[in-house]
Amino acid sequence: MSITPKSEAIRISRVLEQVLGVERFPVDVRALALEWSSRTCPDQPILAIKTVPLPSFEGMLAKSPKGDGWMIGVNEDVESEGRIRFTIAHEFGHYMLHRERQSSFNCSNQDMHSWDPHGRDIEVEADTFASYLLMPLNDFRAQVDGHPFSMDLLRHCADRYGVSVTAAALKWREVAPGRVIVLSAKDGFLDWSCSNERAFRSGAYFATRNETIEPPAQSVLNNAVRSATGSSGIIPASAWLSRESAELEIEEHAFVIEGSGFNYTLGVLILPDIERHLTDEDELLTPLTGTPAFR
Repeated sequence: MSITPKSEAIRISRVLEQVLGVERFPVDVRALALEWSSRTCPDQPILAIKTVPLPSFEGMLAKSPKGDGWMIGVNEDVESEGRIRFTIAHEFGHYMLHRERQSSFNCSNQDMHSWDPHGRDIEVEADTFASYLLMPLNDFRAQVDGHPFSMDLLRHCADRYGVSVTAAALKWREVAPGRVIVLSAKDGFLDWSCSNERAFRSGAYFATRNETIEPPAQSVLNNAVRSATGSSGIIPASAWLSRESAELEIEEHAFVIEGSGFNYTLGVLILPDIERHLTDEDELLTPLTGTPAFR
């Protein structure tokens, strides 16, 4: 059986469940990365997780100066603890999946925009590993099944797993039964967009890497204000996606997210389902356009 980001994260999660039980969340990812690496690869473990407070820096994994192990660096000078945890899990993913390929991984926002295709692939894999490690699919489904989508549901998941609301929304997108797009807007334009497999295969996606896209003037996202519950509404599907039938409507949710050094609006578009023959959800966290920050 080939090693994949999902299989590695699931393997570790099963061990954690056996040792700590089903209520083991949030995962202590700092202790896990250090202990797991020392037990499974004692000659090249992760030696330390260090703070690197540099502007625009996210995280990194690099060989130690003596070559006797690896170091994780993370910018902890940010307001979002959920983002810090996801970054550490992401770098742990590089260690588990990619350490034989190269000796360092720099995952700053600036670098994300200059990755070559191979770099993008391994970053998606590291994100997938982090998502499945921090939010195992079986437990996440147990939290959301039978509940309508809402900001309260996202906050519950974010609190349970110690992640950001954005990371919880992207995970919910993955398990949602229908067509879903999660996106972010900043300064009047879409910053990034991520469709689930069903939405993407129906042509419902936004190519934010290649185009400058404004949210529709009548969209909930475009008119959202900060509130505890967010903003919701129903608008014609064709307002967002011209290829959608004029009779179809989108359920739209928008949440203004503000913090020290960041301010954006998170949007969730729940599209009406259409008759398609799609494969199941055994995919990576793709397709993704733009660079979500998991804040």
